Amino acid sequence: MSHNQQIGRWGENVAADFFSGQGFVIAGRNVRTPYGEIDLIVRRDNLTVFVEVKARTSSLFGPPEVAISSRKQEHLHAAVEHYLQEHTELGGDWRIDALAVEGKPGYKPVITHFENVI
Repeated sequence: MSHNQQIGRWGENVAADFFSGQGFVIAGRNVRTPYGEIDLIVRRDNLTVFVEVKARTSSLFGPPEVAISSRKQEHLHAAVEHYLQEHTELGGDWRIDALAVEGKPGYKPVITHFENVI
């Protein structure tokens, strides 16, 4: 596993812990669709949240959320639409969030949560 993959995995674990702490249940991690991967799917009550996680160990290239390009947003939206069509049992409301994680494994990360990014 490359360094970037390790940081990505760390960020996804931080995100899962963050949403669990908010009362969400983890419904899926690294869910693959024909349009791309959904990092995290969480549910609480009648709400499904699809989460794009971006993690960085340094601010040298800007905050993590700047890595969510318009192309990535298009792919994520298509992936979510596909997932919802395949899982009609979900029902209820849904949204797409982004979670930016800054820091390094072993230290307390800085987390910024963006709701309804797309």
